[in-house]
Amino acid sequence: MADAPKTIGRPFILGLTGSIGMGKSAVAAMFQGLGVPVFDADAAVHVLQGPGGALVDAIEAAFPGTTGPGGVDRQKLGPMVLGQPAELARLEAIVHPAVATMRRDFMAVHANAPLVVFDIPLLYEKGNAQGVDAVVVVSAPAPMQAERVLARPGMTEEKFAQILKLQVPDAEKRARADYVIDTGTSLAETRHAVQHLVHQLTGRE
Repeated sequence: MADAPKTIGRPFILGLTGSIGMGKSAVAAMFQGLGVPVFDADAAVHVLQGPGGALVDAIEAAFPGTTGPGGVDRQKLGPMVLGQPAELARLEAIVHPAVATMRRDFMAVHANAPLVVFDIPLLYEKGNAQGVDAVVVVSAPAPMQAERVLARPGMTEEKFAQILKLQVPDAEKRARADYVIDTGTSLAETRHAVQHLVHQLTGRE
């Protein structure tokens, strides 16, 4: 288990991750509600690829026909990169450096915070665990995960299965994590667990 932050000249960086449907976004909101700055990697990508986004032109040049007035059209871009390792790597070479720049800016703004959270959905899949001081995995029982995911608009069992194949199994994530937040309980219990972890990592208990 990771120790509480020492004086290291910067905030303690907690990596937050979890498989699809595990409740990671809800837990990220709980950290924010407790005053912990959260860098949302997915939100950063949406800004970069949205209307007027900094990466729209570069993505259009690399993948013609995938952008429009609303920025990057994920319905058009997705089929070009999913299941295509070389094309996905080409896209990531455009996106990742820009996200890293936004993350550095975030750290500069919150340089005096005792604790920050990096919300990174594919933290283990993309080898980002080395960039954080500890990792917390959000997890729930498999039946609950499936129920949540299949309730999403446009989701099918086939799509869900394909997504799971691309993600590190939940059991492995939990085994590798420094901390685990269980979202298979009530919201109040999950919120209490998040608060306990924040207090632990900021030395308040």
